[in-house]
Amino acid sequence: MKKLVFATVAMLACSGFSSAYAQTEIEEGKAVFQRCAICHKVDKGAGNGLGPNLFGVVGRKAAALPDFQYSGPLKSSGITWNKETLAKWIAGPAKLVPGNKMAFPGISSKDQIQDVISYLGSLK
Repeated sequence: MKKLVFATVAMLACSGFSSAYAQTEIEEGKAVFQRCAICHKVDKGAGNGLGPNLFGVVGRKAAALPDFQYSGPLKSSGITWNKETLAKWIAGPAKLVPGNKMAFPGISSKDQIQDVISYLGSLK
């Protein structure tokens, strides 16, 4: 019985730690995202900026917003935005989809990339 109680307490403690860690990633990602906010909006229904609105981007197909003019290469990429594809895109859009019209050179820090993905994933 003591083992079961200990295991339950340990599991609850770890889940609290995980959610606190995730919240920290989201907050740090929001701060890093400020350099993206020059072109991208993230509020539901806010429309687009120079780039498409990224609210709800995780799980969405690339070039899927009907009111944004995407490049031909991005339209034909077949990408669905998940953690892996977003990580590659944020690291270097031109490397993932050559010929796309996003001029951003990318972020080299893997931690910052993951933080931005956590932030974008929180926008639902």
